[in-house]
Amino acid sequence: MADMFAPLVAQLKANPKTIVFTEGNDPRILEAASKLLAEGVLKVVMVGNEAECKAAAAAGNFDISAAEIIDPENYAGFDEMVNTMVELRKGKQTAEECTALLKKSNYFGTMLVKMGKADCLLGGATYSTADTVRPALQLIKCKPGIKSVSSCFILMRGDESIAMGDCAINIDPTEDEIVESTIETAHTAEVFGIDPRVALLSYSTKGSGKGETVDKMRNATLRVQEACPDLKVDGELQFDAAVAPEVGQLKAPGSKVAGYANTFIFPNINAGNIGYKIAQRLGGFEAYGPILQGLNAPINDLSRGCNAEEVYKMALITAALI
Repeated sequence: MADMFAPLVAQLKANPKTIVFTEGNDPRILEAASKLLAEGVLKVVMVGNEAECKAAAAAGNFDISAAEIIDPENYAGFDEMVNTMVELRKGKQTAEECTALLKKSNYFGTMLVKMGKADCLLGGATYSTADTVRPALQLIKCKPGIKSVSSCFILMRGDESIAMGDCAINIDPTEDEIVESTIETAHTAEVFGIDPRVALLSYSTKGSGKGETVDKMRNATLRVQEACPDLKVDGELQFDAAVAPEVGQLKAPGSKVAGYANTFIFPNINAGNIGYKIAQRLGGFEAYGPILQGLNAPINDLSRGCNAEEVYKMALITAALI
């Protein structure tokens, strides 16, 4: 196991949290859940038909006897859940519409978190990121003072850890959204033992190029520096100026970040998604995420191509954000 996870396991064993898995009969989820339960790291709630979940667990020889399995079709608190969702949606959806949505595991699991039955949620092994994010935005909503959800990836290679955002949520973020995602990504980095040195990336370094995205990243940098004077943050920086000391100190002399960055903010999802996958596939980094940021409770998304080990690690990451 990578070094980053040992302190998370110790922290969670000392103060166990409850995680909801929305796909309770998926073998990858069942394998990860059995490991978490065996280690005493997390309490587990599985959403699904009890007989199907138990049959799938038996087929894989996974022990989930300590998990709570909740079936939306016969949940005693279902009517209360529907009423709560109707109130939360403030006239945007009828009781009938809320009932239909809450029969789906993504909405049902999210409401379990909203109503305090669990602390966090991990889903998406069989459905899209949008189907994880939509109920979270509608029901959990953003933290006070935050207007947008963003994401970051934690990438690890040996003892080296870096953070990259936003690589999965906002297609073409506004300056305001860049400011929020920069601050949130720096906080996420800290949770995972990274002392953030944040570079807002561009094809320009300190005015060497012109364009709207250059202005966006430069202006966002100034606003983050003003909002968080103790945070080491600089921009706009080209990637080589962000990571290579000889380039960074030449192009941005005296910067605390240029040449030494470990937390990277991309101008849009194109750059971010391509960037983290280059690091993963050519740079040999393990990528964990997307970690959703800005919500009132930790809700995270799995890749549909994930394996049980990735589910296990994403569960630790999700619970550590509480």
